[in-house]
Amino acid sequence: MDLNLLSAEEATQLNELITSSEHIVITGHSRPDGDALGACLAWAEYLRVHYGKEPMLIVPNGFPDFLQWLPLSERIVRFDKHPDVVQRAFDEANLVFCIDYNALNRVEAMEEVLTNCQAPRVMLDHHLDPTIPAVIAVSHPEMSSSSEVVFRIVWQLGGFEDLTKKFAVPIYCGMMTDTGGFTFNSTRPEIYFIICQLLTKHIDKDKIYRNVFNNYSQWAIRLRGYLMSQKLNVFEDLHASYYTLTRQNIRDFHYMRGDGEGLVNEPLRIKGMKVSIALREDDRVDNKVWVSLRSVDDFSVEEMAKKFFNGGGHFNASGGQLDCSIEEAEQITREAIKFYAPQLKG
Repeated sequence: MDLNLLSAEEATQLNELITSSEHIVITGHSRPDGDALGACLAWAEYLRVHYGKEPMLIVPNGFPDFLQWLPLSERIVRFDKHPDVVQRAFDEANLVFCIDYNALNRVEAMEEVLTNCQAPRVMLDHHLDPTIPAVIAVSHPEMSSSSEVVFRIVWQLGGFEDLTKKFAVPIYCGMMTDTGGFTFNSTRPEIYFIICQLLTKHIDKDKIYRNVFNNYSQWAIRLRGYLMSQKLNVFEDLHASYYTLTRQNIRDFHYMRGDGEGLVNEPLRIKGMKVSIALREDDRVDNKVWVSLRSVDDFSVEEMAKKFFNGGGHFNASGGQLDCSIEEAEQITREAIKFYAPQLKG
């Protein structure tokens, strides 16, 4: 099975860049998810084992508690906590990897530091319409995840054999989380070939699933039940739904980052449902609402996210943000659903 993503010239150039670089920085996007962390951690492990490098792994801000068990995640440096350390790392960098994001603004507050860094950039990603200036841009929107992209490159370069669970676990976690437990964007046979190879490293895929999806506090479970029973708005004739998570809800249920992970998929279990939208009011910034969108079959929430929510992503899984009140966000959401009524009804 052909897993190659790089041309011969790109493979040679990438090897030369890594070999000649003493200070390597690996970066993921803001509010990193399982795929961003998985791909970054796995790539760092590959550079350590195969090249003897000690890359610095930097993310703009915090990530969910249910991902803090990932191997070597304790080495991750957060820009919002250690801006001086991050600035120094970028000043000294010979090479920067941009993993699981397609535009510099995806690192939000860290954008200026990253943009001003003079080191060459390599992008490893699976999002549409990449704009990051990079000497090598490995961009494959058809891939399940950036973790799949990382695996394929390592496999092509002959580095997989010497790697251990420290590489395989984050790769599997990233692929699993970005496909909703392999329930969407995961029908290609290459994905399951990769899983077979990861299993040869003696990973416990069932435990990885439990660590991610069965690792909530009682308050998180109560919140999820409350949102589905009291906050879910269903438009049965349009096969669409949305729910809101307000600041008051966040306080009442002791919300922690990640407590709502995957919940946007839940309404899609309703018979005939095509689209699910989640609106979360920022608990610190006024008039900021984060939007998650999911769909099934042939309806594109990526198009909806671009048109109504200042976002984008993938055909069946996208995100965005609105600079308005939660009430105004609800109105925009209703307008978005009505706008696509002909397609949703069909």
